[in-house]
Amino acid sequence: MSTRDSLRDADARQAGSLRLAAGILAGRASASLIRAARAGGATTVPGRVVRFLVPDLLPRLAARLRHGVILVTGTNGKTTTARLVSALLAAAGHRPIHNRAGANLPAGIAAALVGGAGVDGRLQGDVGVFEVDEAALPGVAEALRPRAVVLGNLFRDQLDRYGEVDLVAARWRRALDALGGATTVLYNADDPLVADVARGRTPSRTFGVDDPDLRPGAVLEHAADARYCYRCGVPYVYRTVTLGHLGDYRCPRCGVARPALEAAARAVRLAWVEGSSFTLASGGMALALRTVLPGLYNVYNITAAVATALWAGVPPEVVAPTVAAFAPAFGRGERLHLDGHPVHLLLAKNPAGFNEVLRTVLADARPLVAVIAINDLLADGQDISWLWDVDFELLREAARLVVATGRRREDLAVRLKYAGLAPGTVVVEADEGRALARGLAALDPGQPLYVIPTYTALLRLRGLLTRRGLVRGFWEA
Repeated sequence: MSTRDSLRDADARQAGSLRLAAGILAGRASASLIRAARAGGATTVPGRVVRFLVPDLLPRLAARLRHGVILVTGTNGKTTTARLVSALLAAAGHRPIHNRAGANLPAGIAAALVGGAGVDGRLQGDVGVFEVDEAALPGVAEALRPRAVVLGNLFRDQLDRYGEVDLVAARWRRALDALGGATTVLYNADDPLVADVARGRTPSRTFGVDDPDLRPGAVLEHAADARYCYRCGVPYVYRTVTLGHLGDYRCPRCGVARPALEAAARAVRLAWVEGSSFTLASGGMALALRTVLPGLYNVYNITAAVATALWAGVPPEVVAPTVAAFAPAFGRGERLHLDGHPVHLLLAKNPAGFNEVLRTVLADARPLVAVIAINDLLADGQDISWLWDVDFELLREAARLVVATGRRREDLAVRLKYAGLAPGTVVVEADEGRALARGLAALDPGQPLYVIPTYTALLRLRGLLTRRGLVRGFWEA
């Protein structure tokens, strides 16, 4: 290389460093302005600003993480799973950079990286843990070149945006094909579609629930999203069904079956909204775990997170205390007290997740008093036909009062009418604050209120509670 070429390369590197510094400063300035104006948690806009100025920010900063990047994706549970992975790595002495508030598109991940970077681009962390939107996985994976990708589950969600689950699965296949063998795939083997996406990929690790006594006699829900073998089209035969289309399955024609579980939740004991206990078996170990996170769906989230942490070298002895101390992410089983009553916030955004939330709360409380808030904004999915696939019939004999609120409250009320709820059991309230008040007024002393919102309805309800000083902002929770 000539002296002129060397000088040109040095100038280009200096210009790139100056651009990166300017981008980080601009991103930080936008975050400071947003927070000073109390306009939110600055979880996305700073990322948009810095990516406009530094288009290659994601690969440049990710390459500086000494222990690489772990990506977590799936329809349900990715916020909780990624948070617990981050907590387990921190307990082992790592310094994770993590999009904790759940901003899981490229701008949100960029904002998290900028928040953990100095002006010179040096990162304060040594490992990245990022939850990723299902549809965004290919582009994010290409930019970050992760050491590991965690595939949680695939359920119908936001049909107007994602399409059917098979389209999301096809995107995942392309993403994994592009990454090749440099990335470990950790996947939920209980989900036939996820297992089909990951089958045959190396290196890989499986996780799932292996407890035939957990739900004896359970059958697939009418809204199950993966009934048929992806190889030959014959209906799967299930030995056990856990939730949705997840379970221990096999194809009676071609023999495709649930892969052997390398990390398995066993002896599951559900205390419903109070949490659960179970044994996680992995690599000859049996870890006794206890959690305050509600429902079977969180057993899956914890199993995924612990399997990932063990793969990453987290010592087994830090797992149980970290899991026991781990609090729910905002709105994912979050608990607070209003007017002397426990209030449970339980996000539900698709049929499989909603059905599991209903089972969880109905196992805990009868007669039930609930506020259900349904929105149809972009982040919720504008097609709410999925309400007709939720098993609201479970509420027919169990509900004392359901307050329907949110933008699509009338649609919810119609669905509840057809579910057979008695007249007077369902009331419609446009104002979220008054909806909460009506739910609280219907409670017996000390009785819990269950608040079940879609995503943007959750943000509105928590915003209301934040302004009252009852909870912290969602980006802080």
